[in-house]
Amino acid sequence: MIEVDHLTKQFGTKRAVDHLSFTVKKGEVLGFLGPNGAGKSTTMRMITGFIPPTSGDAKVCGISIVDNPREAKTKIGYLPESAPLYNDMTVIGFLKFCASIRGLKGSEKNDAVERAIETCFLNTVAQQSIDTLSKGYRHRTCLAQALLHDPEVLILDEPTDGLDPNQKFEVRQLIKRLGQTKAILFSTHILEEVEAACSRAVIVDRGKIVADGTPAELLDQSGTGSLTDLFRKVTSRDTEAAA
Repeated sequence: MIEVDHLTKQFGTKRAVDHLSFTVKKGEVLGFLGPNGAGKSTTMRMITGFIPPTSGDAKVCGISIVDNPREAKTKIGYLPESAPLYNDMTVIGFLKFCASIRGLKGSEKNDAVERAIETCFLNTVAQQSIDTLSKGYRHRTCLAQALLHDPEVLILDEPTDGLDPNQKFEVRQLIKRLGQTKAILFSTHILEEVEAACSRAVIVDRGKIVADGTPAELLDQSGTGSLTDLFRKVTSRDTEAAA
């Protein structure tokens, strides 16, 4: 469903993503972990066609994001970090607006909005103005817009960042449930999310993959049974160099 092939992004002299390659299959939730500045968001922006790669390619459902970006984007639901919202709109008004942008009309649009509201548990706030929502409900509204066209692939950038423990639990459970029928890639720097929501995870550092496996395999790789120890071992080069 997602095939990343030697994806590279250069910003001047800085190489943010360095010949990255991985796949995400249908029914798989891949956690994309790494310290701040590791290249997670840049990678996701390239896969979604938000920014072009310097070299390499990514295919979504077999469609190249470089050669056929418009067609590839129809297969993707994207939740960017700090996703924008129109505060003066109601939740349902915003979702109808997004559905129209996606080309949905009439009963198809209404059904898509209702489905997204139910999936993200927004029924109780559907008629509220977005500026009155808690951060948790704002996050759910952003996620709902990514689901409107029932995409085969979901790409979520820090979907639980800033949420309280109850809200994080709800979003993780939702991701696991959606991951049964879709291919999901979501970035995080919260290590507990690997065991809570992922079927597989990769750790990136300086734009390269430094660890890859199921949660159990990553724990084995740590040598101590601690994902934190593995994370520190494979991503702490800058810290070690400064010591």
